[in-house]
Amino acid sequence: MGLKERRFTKTFQEETFPGLKQQIDTAAGFEVEMLIEWETLFEESFVHLYQDSYPKIYFIPLIEAFKAIASDSLGKEALRTSLQKVVINNQDNHHNPSSAYSFKEGVLEINHSPILNADKVEDRIEVLTELLENNL
Repeated sequence: MGLKERRFTKTFQEETFPGLKQQIDTAAGFEVEMLIEWETLFEESFVHLYQDSYPKIYFIPLIEAFKAIASDSLGKEALRTSLQKVVINNQDNHHNPSSAYSFKEGVLEINHSPILNADKVEDRIEVLTELLENNL
């Protein structure tokens, strides 16, 4: 990760992420532990897209899926008791939500390219919500 990427990450972490994290916690109904492997969330020459694509790929689907799951007391309790942590990375450059999400032993992993198919937010929300509903 070069200087340009480190600057973007620092700015995003300080200015944008706190509001997204608050929305995630509110949607879930509890403080969600998150491990974001920032150094993996880059592909060469795309820094100018990340301010728009990070929320669409990593955070909005999470917020909306948590809202759907936690829409009643049964869902809130299932989410609170089953979800231990969310891990966000780009280890394998997945761009299809069906292969980018996994839930195992209480850990929800989002392993998705930071730019590919960024505008397919609804697809990610749908797949993530279904994954959680089937595993909580």
